[in-house]
Amino acid sequence: MCDAVYHVPVMLQECVEALHIQPEGTYVDVTFGGGGHSREILKHLGPKGRLFAFDQDPDALNNAIDDDRFVLIHQNFGYLKNSLRLHGVQQVDGILADLGVSSHQFDDAGRGFSTRFDADLDMRMDQVSDLDAGKVINTYSEGELHRIFGMYGEVQNAKSLAKTIVTARLTKTIRTIAELKDVIKGQVPKGKEHKYHAQVFQALRIEVNRELEVLQDFLIQTVPLLKVHGRLVVMSYHSLEDRLVKNFMAKGKFKGEVEKDFYGNEIKPFKVISRKAITAGSKELEENTRSRSARLRIAEKKGTA
Repeated sequence: MCDAVYHVPVMLQECVEALHIQPEGTYVDVTFGGGGHSREILKHLGPKGRLFAFDQDPDALNNAIDDDRFVLIHQNFGYLKNSLRLHGVQQVDGILADLGVSSHQFDDAGRGFSTRFDADLDMRMDQVSDLDAGKVINTYSEGELHRIFGMYGEVQNAKSLAKTIVTARLTKTIRTIAELKDVIKGQVPKGKEHKYHAQVFQALRIEVNRELEVLQDFLIQTVPLLKVHGRLVVMSYHSLEDRLVKNFMAKGKFKGEVEKDFYGNEIKPFKVISRKAITAGSKELEENTRSRSARLRIAEKKGTA
């Protein structure tokens, strides 16, 4: 499948330049998707360079690149370190993560990611997990639903939304996107239907795929995996992800102050290359609407003192 059809890579050149690629180095693209970023990375690698890519979505396997320097691992990037060790890789020169949902997943009506189509409430990125959006909607307690809509979707009326869903499912199981929209229509602010539905769906998707927990697991694993001066390049699409990435790059942790050693020296694994998040240029913003919310951050692994 053509990458341009499957997924248009956001800030392609900016991502690849940020990796500061060494031709004989070893690199990882943890969100392979349509392979757009991976193909560009391979153009910068020499004959001894290597690229490992990860994707848990079985659809992405159809986009595998026929190149001796390339390996596609069908796995969630939360298992980054162990999966690379199985391939004999202890450390790498750069890691790229393009977080969020691919264009293909949004455009595939049956996956249940998009509010544009009617389909079963699913939203699983891997298609094998027991937990899908339907199970969240129909089995989570009112308190749990309130938490995920408020925390992950930043929905203003998360409490009343949760109560509405729990009350409606007493009468009938909510199975499809259309049924969910119908149940919650009284909670949706007039004129803001699209934004509201997007927030609700984002919350469900993050919960179903454990996106924030997986992101934190991944970021922690990058520290021992990266060689000194190796680059970590992460592109996120909403504030919850971006905050985690920003804090980890700046402090080596997700909250609180930077830890210090006995002598008062700050202990942090990265030197931040991008003080401010990098955003797409005006031309890309016009051509690819998905790039509007993208925030790119870059950090470099520090050497030991």
